[in-house]
Amino acid sequence: MAKKMKEANMNLYYMNYGQAQSESKKSNAERKKTKERQKRVKQNKKMKEDDFDLNTETVIQMTNKNKIRKEEEQRKRLTQEERKRKKRNKRIKFLLKMMLLLGIIIGGIAFAMISPIFNIKEIQVLGNEQVSKETIISLSELKTEENIFRFGMFKVIANIKENAYIEKVKIHRKIPSTIQIEVEERKHNYSIDFLGKYAYINTQGYILEIAKDSKQKVILQGIETPEEQVTEGNRLNNEDLEKLEDVIKIINATKEYELDSKVTSIDMSDKNEYSIYLAEEGKKVYLGNNSNLSNKMLYVNAIIEEEKGKAGEIFANGDLNNKFRVYFRESLNV
Repeated sequence: MAKKMKEANMNLYYMNYGQAQSESKKSNAERKKTKERQKRVKQNKKMKEDDFDLNTETVIQMTNKNKIRKEEEQRKRLTQEERKRKKRNKRIKFLLKMMLLLGIIIGGIAFAMISPIFNIKEIQVLGNEQVSKETIISLSELKTEENIFRFGMFKVIANIKENAYIEKVKIHRKIPSTIQIEVEERKHNYSIDFLGKYAYINTQGYILEIAKDSKQKVILQGIETPEEQVTEGNRLNNEDLEKLEDVIKIINATKEYELDSKVTSIDMSDKNEYSIYLAEEGKKVYLGNNSNLSNKMLYVNAIIEEEKGKAGEIFANGDLNNKFRVYFRESLNV
């Protein structure tokens, strides 16, 4: 009986122990699950906290950016307003300066126009050779004691250029009381035999003067310009201007052999039969057209030297490129 009770107690012990072990294992598993659950809760909480911090930081940054942008916009508005204000002030100052300067200029002009300090005391003429100083001053219509600023410069220039010799004019006001007239004259190079008189012309064909003598210039004969157009200040017609270009070439060719000083006249009636006369040598030279002028003058110069002292005619009016030979024919009228 005692033995059975002992076994029953042992069974009860083991049963209780097993239950305790089982409960202990169950309690450990639950604690482990609880710990894991708590760990997950902490992790979720931490993640939420991190998300919150991130969102908070993002919001703060956006807030700061908005604040900075607003501050920048405000600064820009202030800067623009300041620039506008400075620009407006600068414009006002500029206008005031211009008004002051304009007032000074107007006052200066008024003073200059009425003050006797600026009356003309002297009129100088520079560059004139053919036209006298008195003639140029008379043409200008300038007067002493006239205000130096009261005459029209363009009108004075036009008046002076009425003289055919005057090609260019410059007027200089030398403050306070001197006028300087600077002229550039045309040079007369040739004379035209015209109705018993001589019309002086330059290389551009301008008729500069009608005079009684030729001034020992080369006389051009046979012009086509009508007599009524041969007046001072006019120009030869187009046909004569074309021939004048050939005349200039002829003169340049004579200069190569120092014959230009001996040429007294050139007949330009026919551009295919130019001829020159050398009074000193008593010879007339027939040149034909304007071709091979330099070569023609070479032969002419040689004949002049060879036939020195003999009056006559030199024929150089053939084609030198086609075996034509320049020759001399002595005059029978001695």
